[in-house]
Amino acid sequence: MDSFVRFMEEKFVPIASKIGAQRHLVAIRDSFMVTMPLMILGALVVMFNNLPIPAYQNFMNGIFGEGVWQTFGGSVWNGTFAIISVILAFLLAYNLAHGYGKDGIAAGTVSLASFFALGGATGMSSTGLFVAIIVGIVSTELFVRLIGSDKLVVKMPDGVPPAVARSFAALFPAMIVVSLFGLVAAIFAAFGVPDIINSFYEVVQKPFMGMASTYPSALLIAFITPFLWFFGLHGANMIDPFLQTINAPAIEANALAVSAGEAAPYIVNKPFIDSFVNLGGTGATLGLVIAIYLVGRRNKAYNVVNNLSAAPGIFNINEPMLFGLPIVLNPIMFIPFILTPMVLITTAFWSTKLGIVPVATVMPPWVTPPVIGGFLATQSFSGAILAAVNLIISVLIYMPFVRIGVLQEIKREQAAG
Repeated sequence: MDSFVRFMEEKFVPIASKIGAQRHLVAIRDSFMVTMPLMILGALVVMFNNLPIPAYQNFMNGIFGEGVWQTFGGSVWNGTFAIISVILAFLLAYNLAHGYGKDGIAAGTVSLASFFALGGATGMSSTGLFVAIIVGIVSTELFVRLIGSDKLVVKMPDGVPPAVARSFAALFPAMIVVSLFGLVAAIFAAFGVPDIINSFYEVVQKPFMGMASTYPSALLIAFITPFLWFFGLHGANMIDPFLQTINAPAIEANALAVSAGEAAPYIVNKPFIDSFVNLGGTGATLGLVIAIYLVGRRNKAYNVVNNLSAAPGIFNINEPMLFGLPIVLNPIMFIPFILTPMVLITTAFWSTKLGIVPVATVMPPWVTPPVIGGFLATQSFSGAILAAVNLIISVLIYMPFVRIGVLQEIKREQAAG
């Protein structure tokens, strides 16, 4: 194990660190982080409008009138999921331009205009998410290069307000970039593809989402995040740009299906991972906290770290445990830290696939404590029971490794004494 850790530190970690710091991935990640409150709110209003309890529906209809009270949820939906691609097109360009040290607002505005020039009016919701990412990256790369050309800058005389000078500096680059996307839309229309965004969604994005909702892909997601964390890399942040391109459309598709009385099509999404796998954080470390309380009390250092980690762990924050115990580069904890999420995602996936637990259609805040999150995500007590069962499984997996760790610490102290 020690030789494996050394090999990974020397060969893998430097490459992974470069990937994690890649400006395009960082811009995508930061953009999705801004949209996260909107996605949570959008999922919550779907729950508000479609809570499958007849007494609740009758109560709300009796007080506010049938269908009238659902206007609130519909309006909030229009301000969240219904325009999520539009928001992302702006934010991605804004963040990416900042990474280049350029005017983020100008780049965001150009990206937004380019998105609509390409036909964004037909794909403002999550159906246009992939295209919005492509447009945000391509338009910003073009804009950054063009705005750096002295030949395209309209120089204003001294004394002109800075805001006016910046707008004229971006005049020709913005016109060129937006025109190029308009030209692309015209070429596609000439070849019989008038709706680029929905065509792209049907041909590329939708099949990709379906593939990503399979059991092998779920196992890969469960493996890669703790694997990266073990080497001190923020696994969640590194793969978040990839997962969110699947997550947002999947949540919206599930919510719309449920509101239409249909079966939710996508099992694997963020609330599924948060509610049934990341119990206490990556690696299901709330199970480790409980395991230490049960079998690790003989070690003072373990107890100190555990007491500091318990309260944050309830809210799925586990950095104190990751770096305090530590789990990072700890050979003893490598196996349970990797194995536990893969076991939990197996039980959760097949429980959902077989219809024992409903598909996760609501996205609770990621800090929602385990078990409560399972209930909220599925709107079912069976979701809470599954989360509780998975928590017990995580404790059982961690317990023997805690015993090994405690015994090694005792031997080390005795050798040192």
